[in-house]
This record gives sequence, C-alpha cells and structure tokens, in this order.
Amino acid sequence: MVTIGLTGGIGSGKSEVSRRLAAHGALVVDADLLAREVVAPGTPGLAAVLAEFSAQVGPHLTGPDGSLDRAVLGRLVFSDTAALRRLEAIVHPLVAARAEQVMAGAPPGAVVVYDVPLLVENRLESHYDRVVVVDAADSTRLARLAARGLGRDEAQARMAAQASRADRLAAADFVVANDGTLADLDDAVDELWAALNCSPEPPA
Repeated sequence: MVTIGLTGGIGSGKSEVSRRLAAHGALVVDADLLAREVVAPGTPGLAAVLAEFSAQVGPHLTGPDGSLDRAVLGRLVFSDTAALRRLEAIVHPLVAARAEQVMAGAPPGAVVVYDVPLLVENRLESHYDRVVVVDAADSTRLARLAARGLGRDEAQARMAAQASRADRLAAADFVVANDGTLADLDDAVDELWAALNCSPEPPA
C-alpha cells in the first residue's frame, strides 16, 4: 500500500484532483467529509463543539434539523485564530481516528489518498509516503471562491488562516498546477498517477 497526502489551499481545486485520482482507482479518504461525519447530529463531536462555542455564538450554531451550521461557525473561527485552534482540538482527533478505520480497510497494494486541507499546517508530511500539493495562484483561488459566493474579505481571511503557498510547495513531493482548464487538469492528474505508480518505494 502507498499512502498519499493530498493538500492544497482553499480554492486550489484539490477536490477536483481527488475525484480524478479516485477515478484512476485510488482509495480516497476525504478529511472534509470525515469532519462533517464526526460532528453530525447526535455525535459526541457535535456535543463537544456546541459545549465549546454556543456561549460565544449563540443559538444559531445549529440549523432547524439540529445539524451544525458550518457557515456561522466558519465566520467565527476564520476571523479568530484562538477559536480555530479550539475547534481543531475537538475535531482533528476524531477525524484522525475515523481515517485510520477507513484506511485499515484498504486492500493490499492500494494507493490510498488522504485528502487533507491542513496537512502542512499540522506538520503531517511524515505520515504519508508521498505528499501531493495542488497549486494555483492567489488570484485564481480568489476568483473561484468568489464564484462560490464568498466575499473577498472572507475569502482572504480563509486563505490567510492556512499555510502560505511557499510552505505548501516546500512540503511537496509532487505538484499539480491548476490554473488552467479542466482538460489541462485531466492531463496533469494522468501524469501524476503514472508517476505515483512508477516511483520507487520509499525507504523502510
């Protein structure tokens, strides 16, 4: 089994790369999806988040169905570093435990891609055989975030809360440039997949 840490700044197109790697046959473990799962209604994770932040945010932290309102919480934590660290202290251990369960079920010889936005921020490089960074210019990322409906100030705050572009690139074994078209990205991921399967095994 080969483990790949896949990361990239918000708006870089990491999810598009993840989908293409899955189409090639990789087992993708998506940290964002797991982060939603561990704070789903009725979970200990959600109870812990509510206990930590309800006094600060108020009753609007959950929606009518009892699910966490990620937009409300996001506006708080991406403008308050201390609040972000408190949230991470709750969610990250739960995500890590769930990811281990998923990865334990990988078949022999699998390429397991762990799609994790904060790989560099949390110094997780050594946890994987290879690190892949999806890279795009800040202007490209801002345009993509605007298309998602994020205002410029909020988009810039979210970008600033993550590792710098330079730090991510310094951690990369492979870089997928994603400033072009989806066809360009198809070609880049095809090349990446070939490289991942042809690269020598890392030292034991």
